[in-house]
Amino acid sequence: MNQRTLILLKPDAVKKNLVGEIIKRYEDAGLKVVELQMLKAPMEIVSKHYPEDEEYLRAIGEKSVQAGEKVDDTLAQGKMVVGWLRDFITSGPIVAMVLEGEDAVTLARKVTGYTDPQAADKGSIRGDLGEDSILKANAEKRPVYNLIHASGTKEEAEHEISLWFPS
Repeated sequence: MNQRTLILLKPDAVKKNLVGEIIKRYEDAGLKVVELQMLKAPMEIVSKHYPEDEEYLRAIGEKSVQAGEKVDDTLAQGKMVVGWLRDFITSGPIVAMVLEGEDAVTLARKVTGYTDPQAADKGSIRGDLGEDSILKANAEKRPVYNLIHASGTKEEAEHEISLWFPS
């Protein structure tokens, strides 16, 4: 099924001059860039992209647990990480793009690799180009420098595309 998905190249990807390499990997996988913009992310959009929704915050906190961190309260951990993410994504230029193709959400996530670069498969963008880990980031009280945000579901993609590329 033909789908669209949102990809954000975070400030670390832009700073490391990886924009072209990352786009090429998505295109080589059969995805087509249909919209693209470089911008300084406005907090108005970022606060909707990384919401204060309890279920979302707990899921973010749970990723720390999965990485091996002892976390007493996943909600509090999620709130802390979301704060770091918001600060980071607004710290420099990003590239927002919409990719289109067969099963685009799943394919883009596969090409991107797991959230934690240390646990991402080799051959994925994060597995090959990422140098950070969730545990290191938490110890340093900052977000994981994992280069990319990729929508996780079709519904999430539709919502995020509407935020970053309003009609």
